[in-house]
Amino acid sequence: MSGLEGMYQELILDHARTPEGKGDPSLHPFTHHELNPSCGDEITLGISVDDGRISGLAWEGDGCSISMSSASIMSELLDGATREDALARIGEFREMMRSRGKVDPPDALGDAAAFRNTAKYVMRIKCAMLAWVALEADLKASLAA
Repeated sequence: MSGLEGMYQELILDHARTPEGKGDPSLHPFTHHELNPSCGDEITLGISVDDGRISGLAWEGDGCSISMSSASIMSELLDGATREDALARIGEFREMMRSRGKVDPPDALGDAAAFRNTAKYVMRIKCAMLAWVALEADLKASLAA
């Protein structure tokens, strides 16, 4: 394992131990639940949107360190982001995960780049994507409101 891979692994474990954004999603008007049926990981994510910007975000979930740390890193990165920026980051994260680790993550993904190596493991991609898919659903619901 390279020094960078070790640093990324430690970052993922730190976020799993002390997650950002964890709270009561029902306090927000837009909520979405996602379940990974292959492993049982699940998350419910709620957001508030004011003037096209995520003004509040909270999630609760249960699952592996990858799904929980991904939710934490995503929360830290996107709470306060504009709807357009958040959707762009979701797209970039999805592309990185689908590339199986072959696409270099853009700088805009920040700490979410730590999941680049996770993308090499097909069974882990859905774990890492869980919170991002929930946020995407919430953002789309906020557009329709």
